[in-house]
Amino acid sequence: MPWDFARELERWGPRGSDRASSLSAARAYCAHVAKSHYENFTVVSLFLPRRLIRHFHAVYAYYRWSDDLADETGGGQNALDLIMWWREQLRGCYSSAGCLKMPDPRQPVMIALRETIRRFDIPSQPFLDLLTASEQDQFVKQYATFDELLGYCRNSANPVGRLVLYLFECFDETRAALADEVCTGLQLANFWQDVSRDFAIGRIYIPQEDRHQFGYSDEDLTAKNCTPAFRSLMRFEVDRARGFFDRGENLLPLLPREARVDVDLFIRGGRAILTAIERLDYDVWSHRPEVTKWTKAKLLLGALARRFW
Repeated sequence: MPWDFARELERWGPRGSDRASSLSAARAYCAHVAKSHYENFTVVSLFLPRRLIRHFHAVYAYYRWSDDLADETGGGQNALDLIMWWREQLRGCYSSAGCLKMPDPRQPVMIALRETIRRFDIPSQPFLDLLTASEQDQFVKQYATFDELLGYCRNSANPVGRLVLYLFECFDETRAALADEVCTGLQLANFWQDVSRDFAIGRIYIPQEDRHQFGYSDEDLTAKNCTPAFRSLMRFEVDRARGFFDRGENLLPLLPREARVDVDLFIRGGRAILTAIERLDYDVWSHRPEVTKWTKAKLLLGALARRFW
């Protein structure tokens, strides 16, 4: 069944009356959330060890709900209230640690996630950081400096890489810093791919300081003009995003063999988005850069070839 978040929220949200009947039912629900979304998740899951798939489903379902509570509920105070409820549900996953007195989670994502948190001893901070980003989306619509944008990426993207390290049981600060480079690069690539889409919903991720540096005026931005200044600006942003992937690639030899293919595939997918932007001569106003099916197939074949490094 296609994903309909309004229906899911009615069933499983703060006013819903449904409750997952068992851990196995909660796992099945998280698998449904994952499989109802992006083909990328399906492709990546081909390379995951079978023992980890249900845990990746649980983490992805948590991320999906966090994102949809921010973007699919009308925004503003209603979204903030729902995010606060979701944070309280997360606290329930940690209540059995001894110091927190919270009711057991009733929401299927949280029931499955609690198992994953316990199995891999995952701290709450990465999950909380994602919620901080969701809250920030409600009142910050553009960024003055690149440092401010990086601060957003630290909450919206980097926790995902850190959670992957926990699931592969290889988290340490060195790997986490390199995973941050990869995840920030992916977030930036998605920003530059979706400049027009984000603008349509009132979000501007190109930092104001960069627009001024390249002489791209607020008037041109409002009119979505693809001027020579805009092309120079986007070339700069694309090159800067590529630098994050260049640094992040140093993570690959530090990963367990079974984790390398997925991370390598994400890096190459991010690079492919940047190449697609270049192919359009940086005119992301007129056309959304797309990674072709042929390119995706080549990335997949390359990942298969590198599986036995």
